[in-house]
Amino acid sequence: MFKKFSVRGRTLALLLGVIPLVALFVFVVFRSGPLASIAVTVVTLEKKTITPAIFGIGTIEARRTYKIGPIAAGRLMTLEVDVGERVTAGRVIGEMDPVDLDDRMQAQSAVLKQGEAQRLDARTRQLYAKTQAKRYEQLLAVKSTSEETYATKKHEYQLSEASLSASEQQYARARSDYEALATQRKNLKLLAPVSGIVSLRKAEPGTTLVAGQAAVEIIDPTTVWVNARFDQGNAKGLIPALSATIGLRSARGQIHTGQVDRVEVMADPVTEEMSAKITFDRPLARMPPIGELAEITVMLPSLDSIHTLPNASIKRLNGVTGVWQVVDGKLRFAPVKFGASDLDGSVQVLDGLSPDAKVVAYSEKALSASSRIRVVKNIPGTDK
Repeated sequence: MFKKFSVRGRTLALLLGVIPLVALFVFVVFRSGPLASIAVTVVTLEKKTITPAIFGIGTIEARRTYKIGPIAAGRLMTLEVDVGERVTAGRVIGEMDPVDLDDRMQAQSAVLKQGEAQRLDARTRQLYAKTQAKRYEQLLAVKSTSEETYATKKHEYQLSEASLSASEQQYARARSDYEALATQRKNLKLLAPVSGIVSLRKAEPGTTLVAGQAAVEIIDPTTVWVNARFDQGNAKGLIPALSATIGLRSARGQIHTGQVDRVEVMADPVTEEMSAKITFDRPLARMPPIGELAEITVMLPSLDSIHTLPNASIKRLNGVTGVWQVVDGKLRFAPVKFGASDLDGSVQVLDGLSPDAKVVAYSEKALSASSRIRVVKNIPGTDK
């Protein structure tokens, strides 16, 4: 009897110890384990007007860049500016080596003076011959000279006219040659075409440059804009004159206002992006570095009132975009066709849901069709 009681006592004690453990295990499984219900918040479709916006990334560029270099091959003699330096329009920023151009100008100047003297001499001779021809014409009229003498004086006048014309042509050619040399000498000076900032210094004194090769590049800081790129799928409605906000990487938290200046007609088929130029509404106090990244948000025209859902409710299941819909306390994935979205997180519902549909907005865990759910006002431990 004692042995039987001992066995029964041990069995009873074991059962008393196991039962609470089993109960605790079942409780844990159904409360926080894989069979536990998942807390979700539910929303219904809301009808309202939204202002869509598209987001893009761009780089700072100068709308106008001026490349300054020689118009003829030569050696760079001086270069007086450095990168980042501000220059004013008309400032001499460098000069090419004139080689023998100064000597040629001096020689041509002597030729020009000689031509001027010859022209003056020919003009004096022409005036004298003209006077003589007229005098002898008058003498012939009163029979005081012979016709042969008058013909000789008239011929001398005609020769003086031809000589004057030839000397004037020679003088004009000499002057033209001198002015051409002076223009070449003037073009040896590299001048800043506008007031701006030196962005590149591409040559050093002593470097031989060919015609058209830039020694310096200058940008006009008042023409800075953003070359922005937008995803083609979201760029519907992107047109010039739309307002935009510009955030520069070098100035976190500082937002500039601007607008779409132009939309490029060519899209990139590889990256599936389209480009647009965004200008600033006001000149920048400090010009950002060329090539700096900028974040662009363009506000599209407002859309008429339509049913919307929070963007957080959108899910993808097996490559299909839709939402988790609550039907009779159970989950059902509903494929949905969405439209535009705004910065407040609202997205248009174009098709796939009835106006009174209940949709899961937030959940504490990933959902599946077999998930058990419980609807709450807020997800525990969050503000959602």
